[in-house]
Amino acid sequence: MENSVAPCVLYPGDDCPGAPGEDSPPLRAAEEEGVASPAAQTPCSLSASLCFSSGDDSPPQSLASAAEGDAASPPSSRTEQRVVETQWEVSCAGAASSPEERARPEEPASPEEPESRHERARPVESECVEELGEPLPWSLGVGSAHGEPDLVIEVSGHRLRAHKAVLAARSDYFRARASRDVLRVQGVSFAALRLLLADAYSGRMAGVRPDNVAEVVAGARRLQLPGAAQRATDAVAPQLSLANCYEVLSTAKRQRLNELRDAAYRFMSDHYLEVLREPAVFGRLSGAERDLLLRRRLCAGRACLLAAALGPVGERSGSRPQSPSGDAEARGDAAIYCYHSAAGEWRELTRLPEGAPARGCGLCVLFNYLFVAGGVAPAGPDGRARPSDQVFCYNPATDSWSTVRPLRQARSQVQLLALDGHLYAVGGECLLSVERYDPRADRWSAVAPLPRGAFAVAHEAATCNGEIYVSGGSLFYRLLKYDPRRDEWQECPCNSSRERSADMVALDGFLYRFDLSGSRGDMQAAVGPAGGVSVFRYHCLAKQWSQCAAHLRPPGSPAGLQPFRCAALDGTIYCVNRMGTWRFVPSQDTESGSSDVGPGGSFEPEPLGAPLDVRGVLFPFVLNLPEKPDRGEQDGA
Repeated sequence: MENSVAPCVLYPGDDCPGAPGEDSPPLRAAEEEGVASPAAQTPCSLSASLCFSSGDDSPPQSLASAAEGDAASPPSSRTEQRVVETQWEVSCAGAASSPEERARPEEPASPEEPESRHERARPVESECVEELGEPLPWSLGVGSAHGEPDLVIEVSGHRLRAHKAVLAARSDYFRARASRDVLRVQGVSFAALRLLLADAYSGRMAGVRPDNVAEVVAGARRLQLPGAAQRATDAVAPQLSLANCYEVLSTAKRQRLNELRDAAYRFMSDHYLEVLREPAVFGRLSGAERDLLLRRRLCAGRACLLAAALGPVGERSGSRPQSPSGDAEARGDAAIYCYHSAAGEWRELTRLPEGAPARGCGLCVLFNYLFVAGGVAPAGPDGRARPSDQVFCYNPATDSWSTVRPLRQARSQVQLLALDGHLYAVGGECLLSVERYDPRADRWSAVAPLPRGAFAVAHEAATCNGEIYVSGGSLFYRLLKYDPRRDEWQECPCNSSRERSADMVALDGFLYRFDLSGSRGDMQAAVGPAGGVSVFRYHCLAKQWSQCAAHLRPPGSPAGLQPFRCAALDGTIYCVNRMGTWRFVPSQDTESGSSDVGPGGSFEPEPLGAPLDVRGVLFPFVLNLPEKPDRGEQDGA
């Protein structure tokens, strides 16, 4: 039966196969002449592989025993010995000859020992020789707790040492190959493997960049390290930018890396306005991807009730600014508050940026961004206050403020609304002009102005069924509707109420108007003990007004009911002022109500609190906030 012996390589300077102890004159003569024998440069055949330095049929010696034999023999004897290396020494892929050798497959020779013939004769064309000075794949002190490495991993001509127990505990790939002492890995780059091994030992992914994250995530999937793939994606997320997000997305889609693709989509959704304005990114996305980004933007996090504290005490939207000093007094209170239902309290979310007017400005929400435009700018050198044309934008996904293109015309007491992906700045103090903002082009353009003689200041405004509704007036109220498709304003029927309007809000195809009971000229009756709230509803399609409730008293409200502002959330209208927050629930059963409490809607019996120590007017709105601890919770902790 033919012996199964690993092939070997015969190197120059060795004795050719022959009888024990006999020299080979032909080979020695060739060495003296400086010519290498052909047989010394090629792997020997099966018969040649049976010739060993001992001259008998014993198997080849291990590296450790060969080194001991070289050290024990005299120098003259060592120079005449043959050096026979198995294919394991050439390709580093075979099995070791002894258990000690398998435990230490690449133990370097001691510095005190002279360089062995094995080291001098190793072929230079071997691709698996470990580079000198190659650092360990784990941090110093981490691998020492697991003892000596018992696994050699070969990849792309490099060798890395590791522990089987560590890798098998984290990967099914390594667990299935735990019996191997030398493991050749394909389909993973050397740099990616080093990062993955370091993560397997420390649980922290370091060194991942946008230019190598794809190969790291692909390597993690190939080596069945799902946790590493997610950690690599999380590590590269803060490094994404407009310059590299599309390339990362393209690579992720091409290699079908779902974790990396989702990270790129998340970045684009969180920075939707910047992506929208960048043709190199947004222009290369498909229609389905654009819809996906906007859908993720609008549905991310949870919808929360917020309120902006703007303007000095007692100022109502539509009133004239009294003095420039009022803006300076209100600067310290220009903050955004968020209501936490679990805790039953309001907490500060952010503050208006430097330079944003806190009085007479308009605000609205578009693409889950909060926009603040216009207002009364601080007094100039001449001591006079002037309207502002600045526009600021708050991104809750990144908790940051930025500026956008200024208005074409400076405006104070402006009504700011969002409709069909655009912003509309309607009127202002003694202004009839209207302008529209296109966020993709970052440009304001003029649209049809308010009808001549409409009103000096628009008191309330809302959007419903794709149209803008604005009410106002001094002697009598008027309701105007703007149709963006026709770019024109139309007159709408107005109800017969002569009471002072607090606010107007849209909900489920209706406009709800809240009036403070009492004649418009008798403010004491409106806010006195006998005052109440009357609620009217306008059907935008039928163009009819109906009364929901009359002379309602918000529960727990003070004797002197102050004007409030409204916002709709989850089928409920929240009425907010500095005294408290009340929830009005419209009735879904009847078109119109009576003077009794209940048929057309009512206030919830349990009132909500109000932000503490607020000096300005509260403007409520709804914004989706990310699911993470906010600033107030962190400060409380």
